[in-house]
Amino acid sequence: QVQLVESGGGLVQAGGSLRLSCAASRLTFSSYVLGWFRQSPGKEREFVAGIRWSIGSTYYADSVKGRFTISRDNAKNTMYLQMNSLKPEDTAVYYCAASYSDYPSRTPGLYDYWGQGTQVTVSS
Repeated sequence: QVQLVESGGGLVQAGGSLRLSCAASRLTFSSYVLGWFRQSPGKEREFVAGIRWSIGSTYYADSVKGRFTISRDNAKNTMYLQMNSLKPEDTAVYYCAASYSDYPSRTPGLYDYWGQGTQVTVSS
């Protein structure tokens, strides 16, 4: 059974940093595109960042561009999201997702596998 497991969430003050990790079991990332999404109460799940694992191309939502960095470690089959200059509006549950496709879509419904999510809370 495929599993994606996020870690690294927590409570941080505005302006601080966190690094999220997403590790996979029974799934080789090199065959997929990967994405980070987030969802806060009362809001739809939204795209944060994506990466084409095979070539390393990255994509970001405008709201996080310049502050967040998505990356991968091929040897560890792990994806990361480095989040800097965090703002209270970044508070959400963050999910990693994998899609067996060529491009990291911004549409959650097009992803095949999801992690359980990790809470990120940014205090003002």
